[in-house]
Amino acid sequence: MARRRHHEEHENHERWLVSYADFITLLFAFFVVMYSISSINEGKYKVLSESLVGVFSEPERAIKPIPIGEEKPRTTEPDRSMIEDNPNSSTSSEDPSDPLQQIASSMRDAFGDLIASEQLTVRGNELWVEIELNSSLLFPSGDAVPNEMAFTLIEKVAKILAPYENPIHVEGFTDNLPISTAQYPSNWELSTARAASIVRMLAMDGVNPGRLAAVGYGEFQPVADNATDEGRSRNRRVVLVISRNLDVRRSVSGVGSGNAKPDAALKRAGTQPAPAQPQAAPVSGSANIPTPAP
Repeated sequence: MARRRHHEEHENHERWLVSYADFITLLFAFFVVMYSISSINEGKYKVLSESLVGVFSEPERAIKPIPIGEEKPRTTEPDRSMIEDNPNSSTSSEDPSDPLQQIASSMRDAFGDLIASEQLTVRGNELWVEIELNSSLLFPSGDAVPNEMAFTLIEKVAKILAPYENPIHVEGFTDNLPISTAQYPSNWELSTARAASIVRMLAMDGVNPGRLAAVGYGEFQPVADNATDEGRSRNRRVVLVISRNLDVRRSVSGVGSGNAKPDAALKRAGTQPAPAQPQAAPVSGSANIPTPAP
């Protein structure tokens, strides 16, 4: 009887390729998802890039605290180019030497297009000047990190304000829509953070930090009805208030520029410049460690 020949079954040594291919496919899908949800914040990127430029282009900063952004030298004269370009400038009215009138006139000349579109408002009296900006010009919705346009806009504002010594405070306002995030538990934090961002940008662009203050009023000082989209848009605003003296700034910031009234006693106080920023002398043989930006 013939014996059947036993055929050995051929073993497939390449089965591992199936599992390997599945793993590579999943890994590819993971990176595609991660890339699709990632985004670059232009405001933070610009602050970081300016910080690096400031550090590596100025060797003397090795022994000084490193500020956020490149510190620009302050000029000794007002920005006359914005005033002289317009023959209809009103700075020569009542008192051409009044710094508040000069600031208001320069702002109107520099931002005529934004004023015409009602995105920026300049108003004031003999004690203070207010520059009101719609928050959409400066910040994304629900955030206090400046957008790209904010850097250009605030740089122009700082160029006008830097030569003067009047005290300045920045007021932040929101609408009544609630916000509750880890960074901004309420509209108080959001409005204050936005005011602080503008103060920080003004200081970066050459305005004496000793003149500056920031205050947030949240949703509690509306100028329009929050029941409509248009009203909420008007309530989301940032107001720069340039005061004649420190007493005026304290009085206005205590109640908000929208509620403050010129006071007879404050009118008699005259013009009082903000205190100069003290210059700390560098200590030989030691270096300050910069605090990382939040």
